[in-house]
Amino acid sequence: MRWHRPGISYLCALKPYLLCKPFTITKCTNRSSSITVMAMKSIGESDVGILSYISSLPGFRGILKQRYSDFIVNEVDTDGNVVHLTSLDAPPEIVSESKPMKVHGTSESYASEIELFRSLAGASDAEILEAFLKQISSGVDDSISPIVFAPDTDKSHRTAVHNFFKKFNFLVTDTVDGPDSSSKCVRVRVDSGLQNNRGRVSKKRKERGDKPFDSRGSDNWPEHVGKFLRFHLYKENKDTQEALGLIGKMLGIQTRSFGFAGTKDKRAITTQRVTVFKQHASRLAALNDRLIGIKLGNFSYIQEGLLLGQLLGNRFTITLRGVVADSEDTIKASAEALGRHGFINYFGLQRFGSGSVPTHLVGASLLRGEWKGAVNMILDPREGETNVIAEARNYYKESNDIDGTLKQLPRYLVAERAILQCLKKCPGNYLQALKAIPRTLRMMYVHSYQSYLWNHAASMRVQKYGIDKVVVGDLVYCKENHTATAAVQISEENVDEDCGDANTYDSCHLEEICTLDLPTERNKLVKAVTAEDVQSGNFTIDDVVLPLPGSRVIYPTNDIAEVYHDLAAKDSINLTETIHNVKEFSITNMTGSYRSVFQRPKDYEWELISYVDRNLPLAESDLDNLLKSQSVEIAKEEKMHDKSKDEDSLDSTEQSGSCKKSNKLQANENENGEAAQDPQMALKLSFNLPTSSYATMAIRELLKTSTSVAFHKALNE
Repeated sequence: MRWHRPGISYLCALKPYLLCKPFTITKCTNRSSSITVMAMKSIGESDVGILSYISSLPGFRGILKQRYSDFIVNEVDTDGNVVHLTSLDAPPEIVSESKPMKVHGTSESYASEIELFRSLAGASDAEILEAFLKQISSGVDDSISPIVFAPDTDKSHRTAVHNFFKKFNFLVTDTVDGPDSSSKCVRVRVDSGLQNNRGRVSKKRKERGDKPFDSRGSDNWPEHVGKFLRFHLYKENKDTQEALGLIGKMLGIQTRSFGFAGTKDKRAITTQRVTVFKQHASRLAALNDRLIGIKLGNFSYIQEGLLLGQLLGNRFTITLRGVVADSEDTIKASAEALGRHGFINYFGLQRFGSGSVPTHLVGASLLRGEWKGAVNMILDPREGETNVIAEARNYYKESNDIDGTLKQLPRYLVAERAILQCLKKCPGNYLQALKAIPRTLRMMYVHSYQSYLWNHAASMRVQKYGIDKVVVGDLVYCKENHTATAAVQISEENVDEDCGDANTYDSCHLEEICTLDLPTERNKLVKAVTAEDVQSGNFTIDDVVLPLPGSRVIYPTNDIAEVYHDLAAKDSINLTETIHNVKEFSITNMTGSYRSVFQRPKDYEWELISYVDRNLPLAESDLDNLLKSQSVEIAKEEKMHDKSKDEDSLDSTEQSGSCKKSNKLQANENENGEAAQDPQMALKLSFNLPTSSYATMAIRELLKTSTSVAFHKALNE
């Protein structure tokens, strides 16, 4: 097997950073003169320093994510357990020792009021109200969830609804956002102040300050039960925020009431842990019949909610379809090599956004203190977006009408909306507008510039010194500190790096990093390799790390350090000095961190699969396995219940347990039992990666092709 060596002809196609044309940004004096470079195309891997490979083996053709079921992600918790959906059942109900809430009257007492409300709001909302009043009258405790009526764009009508509920002295109303930007919904809930005999303006209500209502949970929650409900969220072709938003709406709580360790990809099947404060498992389990593409299960009560970063990584099951190579041996050799030698631990394209204005360019503007330029890059029209977004951007560029733009701009464009809302209050204050973006999101821009420099440095390290051994000047973790620092290294980023589709950053879902401060003496945990270290053989190529620039990192003592400073200088950025006093946008006020140059997949498995029907799944999801196990249990019960049904039960079990075989039969034969299509080849891979590594970079090492969405869409046409 031939491996990449510096100087061989394989490197001719690689472009060293010194030959790369840096992105140049015209300094803005007005809105019409914003970014001109890269306005007409999305970025490619070479644009962000992804240039090299470990192996010199030939690549082959394969389609990534032809179907969303070809990309399965299971979270790995902090104990190293892979998170699966194995049960949809809720545990036994919690019995509260508190006295039930007393509400005078029964639902029949409000028959006339319900009829009046029917004439005001319609039959559907009246039925919701009637069920709500019945639930209250049944004597349950104050964990009764609020109800939300149908979206209503008429403010005067919403006022009439609010006034209607003034006759119910145990209920209060408020207005919440509807499903789109032009609508609102009236929400009704039990007045906890009256319920606890404290009056509507209770001390507790004053004390909670800005906390939303739904974050308080039940006052009568049993002391012996954990205050957080943890469950496993299984979703198909939905991103995490979208799924939790839908669940929250059904429960009558806000999305921010949920805690999770990391966001997961949209175009995939994923399973992850989620927590929510003081909610009963039975309420969430009851949603399974109404949810489409989402299942909730494995419920348990715990004392603390999940926070971003509380995971070790993810297990990926990736199926590459339409595999074509010069021989099957080529595929096998590449698959084996990936398991043995791994891949270059690049930051993937997801890190830099998918649009024509990469996030690292915005980050460079922030580091230079060009506030207006950064704002313009975030707001300006760009290629590749939906018509709705494109029209909103163009409208603002032509009219500067903030209110009109906000009405058109989708709510998930968090950064854009935050900027516009701030500019409306403080015209011309571009720095304040940037600070209005949620912190984890606005820091994404600067972090992506750090990643841009790291990628280029990693490429030069591989091109110049190869992948066999450490060299003098390389950075490595000190052996005595290696175990202690490993957790710090991977916690540098607290989100599943490969769990966001290509539009993650442009859509501004809050999926980015929540960087942890590094220890004051972090630089002492890393050392530069000396000649004596090389001779002693104490370190291997797997020990080599490179820094993400910051004030508490050291740089290699060989010429790889020049990559950072030269490339930054071309962007008019000094890595050791800052030209402005805004700390969060200053490289000298960022701690920095280290990242392994090479990454090996763990618990690695692969197999070649022959298939015919491209519409049939080639990997089993958690839901597939759960339904299969349920079918087996049902079959066993039927067998015990009635011996006469023994054969049917076994046939049903065999059919359910042999999903692949059945699918293959259906795929390979038509109604006449004749061959339907020519078989194709697929490569299925399963492996674990830490949160800071990208599965797409492992796939790139295999295929030797781009991992961009556009490239694989073209293959699929």
